[in-house]
Amino acid sequence: MAGARILVAKPGLDGHDRGAKIVARALRDAGFEVIFTGIRQRIDDIVATAVQEDVAVVGLSILSGAHLALTRRTVEALRAAGAEDIAVVVGGTVPAGDVPRLLDAGAAAVFPTGVPLDELVHNVRKLTAQADAAALGLGGAAPPAPPAPSDRAV
Repeated sequence: MAGARILVAKPGLDGHDRGAKIVARALRDAGFEVIFTGIRQRIDDIVATAVQEDVAVVGLSILSGAHLALTRRTVEALRAAGAEDIAVVVGGTVPAGDVPRLLDAGAAAVFPTGVPLDELVHNVRKLTAQADAAALGLGGAAPPAPPAPSDRAV
């Protein structure tokens, strides 16, 4: 059985995609079906792709410092498209003080630079398992606790 479908997207003008490709490869190797949008994607295009591809998670890779606005806009656009069941996770250059703000904006989890890949995969797996359980009516699964920022640098 294939794993959940995940869209890894690079919104905005950020042109650095090495980290997003590493994350996409780690998720793929862990059994997820991963769709990578490439760089410099518009929010509307990310949402349209997420809906068309029937993904469980949209992973935003943001290094530009615009993570708060881009996350908020993505969550709002998914809601407007009737796709509020698609979880949004954020990774990249995220100061620790912005993690609670991203969660308040609707992110299901935040993975700042330096989070080990196995920790990221584990938390995404928990997130998709809880979404599957909720969709099957197997209880009101609460969203996973956000991962604690790691002290270990990559």
